[in-house]
Amino acid sequence: MPTSRLIASSVLSLAVMAALPPAFAAGAAPKAAAQSARSFSGAELARLKKAAQRVTILRDKWGIPHVFGKTDADAVFGMVFAQAEDDFNRVELNYINAMGRLAEVEGEKEIWRDLRMKLYIDPADMQAKYAASPAWLQKLMKAWADGMNWYLASHPQVKPKLLTRFEPWMALSFSEGSIGGDIESINLKQLEAFYGKVPAPALAMADLGTGFDKEPQGSNGFAIAPWRTAGKHALLMINPHTSFYFRPEVHMVSDEGLNAYGAVTWGQFFIYQGFNERLGWMHTSGGGDVIDEYLETVVERGGSFFYKYGGGERAMRSKTIVLPYRTADGMASRSVTAWFTHHGPVIREEGGKWVAVKMMDDPVHALEQSWGRTRARDYAAFLKVMDLRTNSSNNTVYADADGNIAYFHGNFVPRRDPRFDWTHPVDGSDPATEWQGLHEVKETITVFNPKSGYISNTNNWPCTGFGASSPDCAAYPKYMWSLPQNARGIHAERVLHDAQDLSLEGLIGKAYDPYLTAFEPLLPALLKDWDVLPQGDALKTRLAEQVASLRGWDLRWAVDSVPTSLAVYWGQEMVKEAANRARAQQMPVVDFIQDRLGAAERLDALARASDKLQADFGSWKTPWGEINRFQRPSGEVELHYDDSKPSIPVGFTSANWGSLASFGMTAKQTTKRIYGDRGNSFVAAVEFGPRVRAKSILAGGESGDPKSPHFMDQAEMYSRGQFKDVLFYKDDIEKQLERKYHPGQ
Repeated sequence: MPTSRLIASSVLSLAVMAALPPAFAAGAAPKAAAQSARSFSGAELARLKKAAQRVTILRDKWGIPHVFGKTDADAVFGMVFAQAEDDFNRVELNYINAMGRLAEVEGEKEIWRDLRMKLYIDPADMQAKYAASPAWLQKLMKAWADGMNWYLASHPQVKPKLLTRFEPWMALSFSEGSIGGDIESINLKQLEAFYGKVPAPALAMADLGTGFDKEPQGSNGFAIAPWRTAGKHALLMINPHTSFYFRPEVHMVSDEGLNAYGAVTWGQFFIYQGFNERLGWMHTSGGGDVIDEYLETVVERGGSFFYKYGGGERAMRSKTIVLPYRTADGMASRSVTAWFTHHGPVIREEGGKWVAVKMMDDPVHALEQSWGRTRARDYAAFLKVMDLRTNSSNNTVYADADGNIAYFHGNFVPRRDPRFDWTHPVDGSDPATEWQGLHEVKETITVFNPKSGYISNTNNWPCTGFGASSPDCAAYPKYMWSLPQNARGIHAERVLHDAQDLSLEGLIGKAYDPYLTAFEPLLPALLKDWDVLPQGDALKTRLAEQVASLRGWDLRWAVDSVPTSLAVYWGQEMVKEAANRARAQQMPVVDFIQDRLGAAERLDALARASDKLQADFGSWKTPWGEINRFQRPSGEVELHYDDSKPSIPVGFTSANWGSLASFGMTAKQTTKRIYGDRGNSFVAAVEFGPRVRAKSILAGGESGDPKSPHFMDQAEMYSRGQFKDVLFYKDDIEKQLERKYHPGQ
């Protein structure tokens, strides 16, 4: 069985020190080692200062950094420096988490999260991969580390939580398209149950601790062909639905031809979703099935473990993983013996078998692909980048200045035997369940210049979203698409289907269309339920006004809308009632309440919703904008909302109800009001004419510092769906310049 050993000590054990950077291994206590690691030699400082002089950062009136460098590496140096200026805390935490070191900051409760990362991220392995990577990529990674180190050297007042020196190889621990996103599919409670030798937890079917159904993860991406637009240029809508403040807005330019603008995940050195002067790309989640679990039949003989494969057995590979964690008295650690088959690490036990998980693990090519997107200048070049096939977690919506629009459903798609049900663990002893390489991009579900003239994806299936040009999903293996249709997908198809003469502003209007598709089947059913109640029925009398209000509703959200409040609270009450049953049947909860609830359940949910509105706000007739609010109370990663503090009304709702513009609450609700913290975050619309024209908006603002004027300067506009002009060209930036400087100046 898995082994676990606790080592309590105020000084790190030798085993722990061996797993940490050299400054720790030298034998110093953690605090002293951290201070030592922060110091830079005179030669280093001179070199970093010289590099900084090759970079110029122009901050526009919104605080957006436009970074200009002589080389791509210079632009990387300046771009990560600017990110650290805006929110070093988020940058550092992303890498602490990516390298499996969160417990060293947060304590023992995070050791299983760290173990999950360390099953894949090993410093020695990453250093070897870095050494074997292309010289051009090494140059960018060195510039990334230099930019971060120059920030620390030039800001001695900043106190890192843990990382006092960045090394180039660390960039590989957090490369989009690799395991950074996929790894979160490994359940931490099950991992703890297996390696912590504790009873398997009774995992809840639904986590409704926030008071709301789980907010959908992902995004909306639209691309419009020139013949449908007013300017006869392709349009792209970039609408990620992420945690607020998850990505800032940046612009990076070099004399080597780089000119990319968009959203960057804190600490990474490439534009994740954005555009250059020739083309743009938008990622949505929920492509093909790219992670598989294998049931391994394990036997023990003489203290060694083996697993059955084919007609024989193979030896299990083991690895001791040290998990340091912070305590009130200093540091302690736990070491875990992790087990691996050729499929991957063992992550849990099921039915007497061990479960190994297989996913993509190719950080070098993933980083190459992430960078290559920013440098592509036409469809052929972009397709060549896609041929690296290391974007495992995303779909891609594309548009360019040549008038092309395209869609790629996934990118990294393993070739597998379609006889097996890949949505469940397969028999690891059967060689027929092995991956047979990867599908070529042309074999995956792709769309290029559809006759319909538009493309949309909302984390839904690829079977619609392109009008009459939609792919025939039946022509592909089922594992190539993993999610069903959703309310946003239906909504997007409608608003784009007959769109003509779209301007940039018109596209933004489509992306903020206020209709709530999910209530289409729900509301008529409720009205019928009430109508058939007999006269004199207590519930009929009690709900008469509410039903009349909903009967007159046009299913559109608005800040002054009472029916929006009533409908959303009614929907949430139905979700609470049905969530466990829906997930037991592996159905989306909203689909379940549309199809499976009975009349009594719908009517009772409306009564409970009315009571909750009455109790919380004094009347069920409370306008939506009084309830649904934007608040940014601090710069902390984990926010705590307060009804007594200022906030701003927001009209758009959770994406669960079909709102294309998404605003949902994921924090545990301790307030009466709803405070959105996930959904529309960075949003941009782009027109690819001879001169790029774009508009964008951020939730709150660019800076994570509450004292900055750019902490909340976009909040009012954000709440109204009002966008600012993107300043893409240098002459436009200089006309609205706030500050111009070299990093560290």
